[in-house]
Amino acid sequence: MASSCSQALRHHVCKSSRLLRVHLQKSWTNRSFEGAVCVSSSFALNSAADQQPAVSSPEEIVIPKKKTWSKEAVLQALASTVKRDPTASDYRFQDDPYLTPKTSSEFKLFSLSQESGRNAAKYFINTYPKYFQKDYAQPHIPCLMPDTLEAQIEEVSEAALIERIGMRKVKAAVDLYDQLLQAGTSVSLDVTNQLLDLICFYGDHDPAQENVPEQRNEETEDVQDEPQAKKGRAAKASDLLKATWKEKNNAERIFALLSEPNKHSYSALIRGMVKYGAYSKAFSTYTDLLNSRLKADMHMFNALITAAPEVKEKYNEKWELIVDLLKQMAEQKVRPNLLTLNAVLKALRRCGTVGKSQAFPVISEMKALSIDLSLASYTHLLAIFYKPGAPIQGQTDILQEVMNEVSGKSFTPQDPDDAQFFITAMRICLDTKDMEQAYRVHELLGVGENWRLLGNDFQQNIYYARFFSLLCMMENIDVMLKWYRDLVPSVYYPSSNVMRDLLQALDTDNRLDLIPQIWKDIKQLGHANRQNLVEELLTLMAREKHNQEVQESFAECALDIKKIYDTGDRGKVLLNWTAGSLSDLISVLLAAHRRQDAWDMLKLFKTHNRVPSEELLNKFLMCVKEGGEVNQAVELVQISAGFCLPGTPKLIQRVQQEFELTEQQRKMLSDLEIQSFNSE
Repeated sequence: MASSCSQALRHHVCKSSRLLRVHLQKSWTNRSFEGAVCVSSSFALNSAADQQPAVSSPEEIVIPKKKTWSKEAVLQALASTVKRDPTASDYRFQDDPYLTPKTSSEFKLFSLSQESGRNAAKYFINTYPKYFQKDYAQPHIPCLMPDTLEAQIEEVSEAALIERIGMRKVKAAVDLYDQLLQAGTSVSLDVTNQLLDLICFYGDHDPAQENVPEQRNEETEDVQDEPQAKKGRAAKASDLLKATWKEKNNAERIFALLSEPNKHSYSALIRGMVKYGAYSKAFSTYTDLLNSRLKADMHMFNALITAAPEVKEKYNEKWELIVDLLKQMAEQKVRPNLLTLNAVLKALRRCGTVGKSQAFPVISEMKALSIDLSLASYTHLLAIFYKPGAPIQGQTDILQEVMNEVSGKSFTPQDPDDAQFFITAMRICLDTKDMEQAYRVHELLGVGENWRLLGNDFQQNIYYARFFSLLCMMENIDVMLKWYRDLVPSVYYPSSNVMRDLLQALDTDNRLDLIPQIWKDIKQLGHANRQNLVEELLTLMAREKHNQEVQESFAECALDIKKIYDTGDRGKVLLNWTAGSLSDLISVLLAAHRRQDAWDMLKLFKTHNRVPSEELLNKFLMCVKEGGEVNQAVELVQISAGFCLPGTPKLIQRVQQEFELTEQQRKMLSDLEIQSFNSE
């Protein structure tokens, strides 16, 4: 029994080995591998069993190197299989459906509320770390643990100085450095350079502490007693440039105390001066570095190139200074990088026509050094040739060339100005009315993770506002509505101006029947309190007559608008009736044969001290005639006489001729005619 089983097993192994060898021989004939691993020996074990000579393959196999995957690789692979849901809200609000924003104001409010909640939690964790020491996370996640906000080393030592530098406490680090010098303790040059880096980066000020709520004290109470108008004013340039380079600040003082400052010391000082606007002083410090027989580094040159347009007035002089800095880089054997290229292109934006003539040669030189352009490079290039508000003359092909270069590529953040590319490119598309390039720009946004380079919420709104404005101008309404339904409100909350562009697009394509649907979106987006937008919508509905079904939908929309005028938000009236809005709304109701509703609206002219037009009263009289309402016709004449309209006598004549009046009504009209004649 055992021998029969062993023979069967041996026969099965021999048969399997022959089939495997035949399969591999067929597949290897179509492959080409390189390496040093011979596979002929893999079949030597079965040579005795099948009693056939082993076939050695002349080809070899290369064992691939081990692939190292990122921690997010699986999540990224899963995310690539899912497309954006146009009916879903932003990912930030999907955890709480009740707080899903429906308007742009709610989006801002909920976003700020969510971020404020995080900041409040971080504040309590970092303020009272002793209550949050238990670590539940496995493995340990450092970012979820409290940050160390208080210094642990109390003694005056270099270790304490390093600790305060790491905690970004500028004032405390400077004070401790002075204490060390007063105690006669020398501080190493490396630590001093770290202190210079800290001071120059933050402009000799402590950085604004994150997650710290506003605290009320006597000073803040005094400020809050000032007029409230200042809180809502726009930010001025003086508010944005509070941090400037001060004369003889701590950075200059500490730098002067160094007996032999090295390249790092000069680099920190020069970069700080450029960052905070001391451009001339930065070049003076660079001259001191050369006099000390030191060489500059790449970061120092990048900062000086950025500052070059600020120290010269004429375009040629600015460019000559940039060229001189590039030549010095070559002499000092400092290899430029991508940030150098972007600094040159950014400086050329301030060089007028010289910038246009030198932009492409600079790019060619940098490409010869194997420097690939980033989105920031293309942003500066477009800004050189397309100035906001300037006429486009013969430069419309630059954007097309740029899109030919970047189309289909996935970019990663390499420069802070990368986030300016998409809004800059879409601005140019809007200025040049180039719909084809706009589609290419938007298509590039969907490649890979380029959407991350669209910028913050404010920049995102600018991008989509320009895109939709261009769609409204250049595309037919069906294409426009396709984009509208795809992006609103899952990605974009259009402003009232964009909604007005949409109404004008409906008017251009003669699709005013869609106005009631757009009105629902206007209410949902929170723009129902925009006077100009609502009046534009009423004017479009009242301008022409449509079929009865459309007019009925217009009438329902008009009555819904009337509720906005009557109550507003939380009982507060936000819109004011004008003669035009009242006339348009009444015209819409009359076209739908809603005479009683129109009559009720007509009384609002007197309530709100508005004067109806003669055209409206004549239109109203025609509708009254169709209904045969004699009493209403007489009242209409009385309303006209009450406003002392010059067309009252003609209105009286029409009523007398077209209606069967009683003696009392005729006498009343005669008296009104005499009264109107005397008033003239």
